[in-house]
Amino acid sequence: MADQKAQPLSSEEIRNSFLDFFKEKNHVQLPAWPLVPVGDPTTLFTSAGMQQFKPYFIGLEVPEHKRVTTIQPCFRTPDIEEVGDLSHLTAFEMMGNFSFGDYFKSEIITWAFELLTEIYKIPNQNLHFSIFSEDEEAYGAWRDLGIGDDQIHRYGQDENYWFSGPTGPCGPDSEIFYDFAPDKGLQNTDPARQNDRFLEIWNLVFMQNLRDE
Repeated sequence: MADQKAQPLSSEEIRNSFLDFFKEKNHVQLPAWPLVPVGDPTTLFTSAGMQQFKPYFIGLEVPEHKRVTTIQPCFRTPDIEEVGDLSHLTAFEMMGNFSFGDYFKSEIITWAFELLTEIYKIPNQNLHFSIFSEDEEAYGAWRDLGIGDDQIHRYGQDENYWFSGPTGPCGPDSEIFYDFAPDKGLQNTDPARQNDRFLEIWNLVFMQNLRDE
C-alpha cells in the first residue's frame, strides 16, 4: 500500500510513468498504430491498443518481442450517446502492455497494483477490482496481494469478458475502479454500475480464447 497521498499528475507524467514502469519490466516500447488501421478490414478505426497485435494473438505471425508497451490513440463510436459524462470519450489514448506467450494473470495483476499504489500513489482503500465470475485464477491473484473480498467483485460475461469483435481474440478480464467515496464503506458496493461513485481506470484483458463465430 502506498504511504503517500496521491498528487495530481499531468497527462505527460502519467504516460511517461507508465512506459518507464513497463520498460523496467523488460517491455519494448513500440510506436502506435495509425488511427485508420492497416491490414484490418474488420473496423474503420483503431479502437484498442491490442488491434495491431491481433496477428500475434491468433498465431498468424511470430512477434519479435515477447513483451511490448504502447500508447495508442483510439477512436470509438459504439457508446457515442454516452459521451459527455465523466467516463466516456470518442477519441482518447490507451496505455497498454502486452505479453505474447510470456507472463499472464498473476504477473500483470501484481504489476498493475504496484504501478497504481507505488508509482501513482493511489491508496488501496480507493481501489476496487472486478473479475469474471468463473475466473478463480484472477481472484487468487488479487487475494494474494492482500485484497479483501469486499473489494473484489464478480460479474458475468456482460461486464467482465472482452471480445475484439464477432471473431478474434477474447477472454475474461479484470477491471480496476477508483472509488471517489471510500468513506461510505464497503457494503453494497457495485463499481460496474455505481457510476456516480466509481470510475474504471484500467482493464486487464486475458486473451486466452479465440472466437471463431
